[in-house]
Amino acid sequence: MSKFVEILAQSWRSRNSLLCVGLDPDSEKLPPSVRAHCTPLFAFNREIIDATAPWACAFKPQFAHYAAVAAESQLAQTIRYIKRRHPDIPVILDAKRGDIGATAKLYAREAFERYDADALTVNPYLGGDALAPFLQYAERGVFILCRTSNSGSGDLQQLQSGGRTLAHQVAARAADSWNGNGNVGLVVGATWPEEVGAIRRLVGDMPLLIPGVGAQGGDLESVLAHGLTAEGVGVLISVSRAIIHADEGGGGGGDFAEAAEAEAEALCRRINRYREGASG
Repeated sequence: MSKFVEILAQSWRSRNSLLCVGLDPDSEKLPPSVRAHCTPLFAFNREIIDATAPWACAFKPQFAHYAAVAAESQLAQTIRYIKRRHPDIPVILDAKRGDIGATAKLYAREAFERYDADALTVNPYLGGDALAPFLQYAERGVFILCRTSNSGSGDLQQLQSGGRTLAHQVAARAADSWNGNGNVGLVVGATWPEEVGAIRRLVGDMPLLIPGVGAQGGDLESVLAHGLTAEGVGVLISVSRAIIHADEGGGGGGDFAEAAEAEAEALCRRINRYREGASG
């Protein structure tokens, strides 16, 4: 078991949470109280992080939300802040990297050395040699895209290959030949709960990062029924917009951090009610 998986398992236990809070701030939806700040994305994130930390097992900033507005420095600030204020909560950088040779090595260096992320999402389409530079960071986690939550994912991921779908081939390789350091997880969308179960059976207790519950409408209880391990853990339910922009319906005039905390608490409690019922 890698250091990252140990940290994640400890977070599940000590925080009694399976909720991963996505830090995907929309610069056009920032509340007036932070827009004038010299680092508005960081100022927004700082409030969200402190408000939701009691209910989170992980934080997941999405790289494009920072790069698109030339705010990579604010992404770095955000990760440093989490590690300073909430060092027991792991950070997953959602960048979906995937390339070959020296380029993959540089992407891995960027994620794990420049940003000091505890884990990274990667794309397996180029094969095992392209994943190797990421996997070689044995103490960091690598979440491999497997069955993604978007509606068009089946165009490729459901194609048959050797008697299995391509997604299931990825899962099988992830659990076997790619997981030599015990630091691999998979990204499986909440929009396909039965697939969550099929992949769980292929990979055992491997961590599953599961987006798609919030704005994409995935069925939370069905996902938990199919995805939890025998110990009632094993998944990170990733929710971004529904938490961090929870005050949007009210016009953004209220306390955005308070609204985010309320939504994170409600989701965490809902997850735990299901876990308690399942174990009982």
